[in-house]
Amino acid sequence: MSLYPTKADPEQEEPEPRLRDTPEDISFEAAANTIAFHPSQDILAAGDVDGDVYVYSYSCLEGGNRELWSSGHHLKSCREVSFSHDGHKLFTVSKDKSIHILNVEEGRLVTRFSKAHSSALNSLLVIDEHLFATGDDGGMLKVWDLRKGTAIMEMRQHEEYISSMAIDENKKLLLTTSGDGTMGVFNIKRRRFELLSEPQSGDLTSVALMKRGKKVACGSSEGTIYLFNWDGFGATSDRFAVKAESIDCMVPVTENVLCTGSIDGVIRAVNILPNRVIGSVGQHLGEPIEQLAKSHTGQLLASCGHDQKVKFWDISSLCSMVVDDYRKRKKSGQLKALSSKALGGREDFFADLREEAEAPKEEQEEESHSDDSD
Repeated sequence: MSLYPTKADPEQEEPEPRLRDTPEDISFEAAANTIAFHPSQDILAAGDVDGDVYVYSYSCLEGGNRELWSSGHHLKSCREVSFSHDGHKLFTVSKDKSIHILNVEEGRLVTRFSKAHSSALNSLLVIDEHLFATGDDGGMLKVWDLRKGTAIMEMRQHEEYISSMAIDENKKLLLTTSGDGTMGVFNIKRRRFELLSEPQSGDLTSVALMKRGKKVACGSSEGTIYLFNWDGFGATSDRFAVKAESIDCMVPVTENVLCTGSIDGVIRAVNILPNRVIGSVGQHLGEPIEQLAKSHTGQLLASCGHDQKVKFWDISSLCSMVVDDYRKRKKSGQLKALSSKALGGREDFFADLREEAEAPKEEQEEESHSDDSD
C-alpha cells in the first residue's frame, strides 16, 4: 500500500520542467518562409512553402511550445505573415495571389481577397487598424483599406519583385525594396509616388528604419548594407560589406543594432554608425535563413530557414551593447558569439563585451572601404 504514495509523489513533482534560456526549436514538415511574433502575447505565427499557416504558443519551459491551430487555405507557398497591431487578426499573403485575414483566437478565415494581385504576392506590411500594404513579384504595390474592402492605391514603379516594406512613425512615407536594386518611396497620405533611389548592385532584399527614423538601412543580395539619410532617399549616404554571401532579411533590435540573416545560415548582429559586425547571434547550420522576427519583449529573436525549423535566440545582451568609434587593431577571422547557442559561445561571451565588441569588424571595415567603388 505504501508504494502508491511514494510513486505518486515523484510523478507530481517530476513535471517541474527545466527552464531554458530560449524556447525549444519548432520543427515543420516543410520549410517556413515567414514568421511573426504576436504584439503582446507569447505567440508566434509561421507560413510554409506548402501554403500552410501555423500558430504556436511558445515558452522557455522545456516542452512548453504548443501548436494552437493551423490553416491550409492557401493553395501555394505562404510568403509572409503579420499580426494586426491589436493582435486579434493574422494577415497572410501567398504565391497563389491571395490575401487572407484570420481570427487569431481560433484560426477562422475572416476575410479573403482571392485575386488580390495579378502576380504572386511576396511582401506584406500592416500599417494601422484599417490599412495594410502588399507587394508582388511584378513590382506592384497596393495599399488596402479594410473599411472599404478594396485597394485604395495601386502603383507599379519597380521592375522586379518587392522584397520588403517599412513605414515611418507618422504612417506617411512607405518604403519598398526591390529585386531591381532600388528603394521606392511612396506617400500613402497623399497616395502618390515620390521617388526611386539610384539602383544598387544586386537585389535589395530588406529595409529597416534605424537611429529613431533618421537612417534607412537596406540589405542586398551581395552582402552589403546601404544606408540612406531620411531626407536623402535618392542616393546612399554610406555602405559597408558585412562579409556575408548575402543579406536576405534583417530586423532592427535597437536604434543602433540590427540582425541580418544570410544564405550561409548565420545570424549576424550589426551596429549602424559606427558600421560594424558585432558578432553572431546564432545559425541554421549551412541552411539559408528566410526571415527574422523580434519578440514583443525584445528579449528573443526567432529565425526560420530551409532546415524546416524555427529557432529562438536570446538577444538581451544586444540591448545594452555600446560600440565605440575606436577599434582595436585586432584581427579575427571568427565572428564573436553573442549568445550561448551561437557557434563558439556558451562559456564567457558576457566577459569584456563592450571592450571586444568592435574587434570582429576589423576585416569587414577594410573590405567596406574598398567596396565604395562599385
